Amino acid sequence: MNSHLFTMEDLGVSVRRGREPRALVRDVSLSVGESESVGLVGESGSGKSMSIKSAMRLLPRGAAATGRVEFDGRDVLTLNRSELARYRSHEVAMIHQDPRAYINPTRTISQFLAEGVVHTGQMAHEEAVEQARSLMADVGIDHADRRLGQFPHQLSGGLLQRVMIVAALLPSPRLIFADEPTTALDVTVQSDVMAILLEQIRDRQLSMLFVTHDLDLAAAVTDRLAVMYAGSLVETGMSADVYARPLHPYTAGLLQSRPSTTGVRRLTAIPGRSIAAYEAEEGCPFAPRCQFATDQCRSQRPAPREYEDRSVACHRVEEISDELKERVS
Repeated sequence: MNSHLFTMEDLGVSVRRGREPRALVRDVSLSVGESESVGLVGESGSGKSMSIKSAMRLLPRGAAATGRVEFDGRDVLTLNRSELARYRSHEVAMIHQDPRAYINPTRTISQFLAEGVVHTGQMAHEEAVEQARSLMADVGIDHADRRLGQFPHQLSGGLLQRVMIVAALLPSPRLIFADEPTTALDVTVQSDVMAILLEQIRDRQLSMLFVTHDLDLAAAVTDRLAVMYAGSLVETGMSADVYARPLHPYTAGLLQSRPSTTGVRRLTAIPGRSIAAYEAEEGCPFAPRCQFATDQCRSQRPAPREYEDRSVACHRVEEISDELKERVS
């Protein structure tokens, strides 16, 4: 395993609702190695985006993070203002779900791309524009000179997300946080944008933490997977292993509920509804939806433990692993 560039240790995120704090993320521990891609997978509301916003120190007002978020040996949660500014501008970059929500509509593409690296003293304006022009060619944006003079509303969603990839790559970061970067795009352009992002990350030997609800996609584009439910990680392991043989009932449920690409079969939905971390009662958060749940599952929260080279938060993993394999095969 490559040395860890980025780690979360017992990360917790809570937000105040009246006088009581509400937990959104609980005890999340994961790592990303040098030149490694890790997928963080789960349903909407599971705490994925809050986790990476904690890593960027971009939590909304009223939210607080506990635990440790470490980048290259430094605790991000304790960085002072100047250290945090350098971390955000030089070391890491983030690609958001909806590019239109993060680009100033009154600025040209050239102004948007150059602004950050010029303001932080990494490049002069002319150099930034030249580097941006080169990167635009790398990500498949034709007629770069014309595009640089346009405004965001003049570009399609696919082109605009490619511009966001250029913005993320321009300062030459070491780690990319990709928060569902293709969700807001048409299906026909999602694969193109994803392929471009992966090519650039691999060519530059960058690390990536890729957040998505799409387990199929995450398994195809990452080295390791971390599956999240109700604010906690339930399974972590090599992507190919998790996809081929899930060990947690929630991971297996996600795989069973997806359409097959090789044949016709009945989809099996996970019963009940997903919950947020603050809604979880005693015991395993997934127990109300799990057909394998016992009294122990309903009364005692399982701690993640190592099983078959994976981390799994399930009391009955040894007993049910073979049956889960049969269900998703």
